[in-house]
Amino acid sequence: MSRIVVIGGTGYAGSAIVAEAAARGHEVTAFSRSLPTDADALAGVNYVQGDATEEAALSSVISGADVVVAALAPRGPLAESFRDVYRTVARLADAAGARLFVVGGFSSLRPAPDAPRFKEDLSHAPAEFHAEILAGAALITDDLPATPETLNWVFVSPAANFGSYAPGERLGKYRLGDEIAVQPEDGGSISGADYAIGLVDLIEKQSHNRAHVNLAY
Repeated sequence: MSRIVVIGGTGYAGSAIVAEAAARGHEVTAFSRSLPTDADALAGVNYVQGDATEEAALSSVISGADVVVAALAPRGPLAESFRDVYRTVARLADAAGARLFVVGGFSSLRPAPDAPRFKEDLSHAPAEFHAEILAGAALITDDLPATPETLNWVFVSPAANFGSYAPGERLGKYRLGDEIAVQPEDGGSISGADYAIGLVDLIEKQSHNRAHVNLAY
């Protein structure tokens, strides 16, 4: 079993990943700005409250980890510092010898081989989300490829319309693609629970290195 640290472990994607990894017997630490209520806290999970913009706080949980999952959103307190925080997470994961899995976004995918990424035409998304989309996509287009070759990272994009506003149900299935978007068979997005199944499968199988993948039904 692995020692897995989930940065943003009480958010939508992060909490689903924490639950899935813990259910499989991994040693899980959830790091976030706020702690869950007693009713929401999972037995066996180590919840740590901290500020992701503080390197010392990140280092305290990443040191000794086998796997780091970064599940932060480029909004609110991280609107301006998002990419800097991820650069720090990547550097600390590399120093710790931990594999890094990043919860990505749909717009960083391509509709077809050699086609521009969806982020190049944001007409599909409301203007108020454009800055978030571009910040998240910059991780896979610029920041992660620039990390040292010693860092094993996987950027995991979900299908479109992934989020707490469309939680879906746990179906126990998913399809795995590369940076070319897998079109959901039913036209819908993947649920948080099934996205978590796919991501933890990737952790356990150790089948990808410095790769961009996507999960959909």
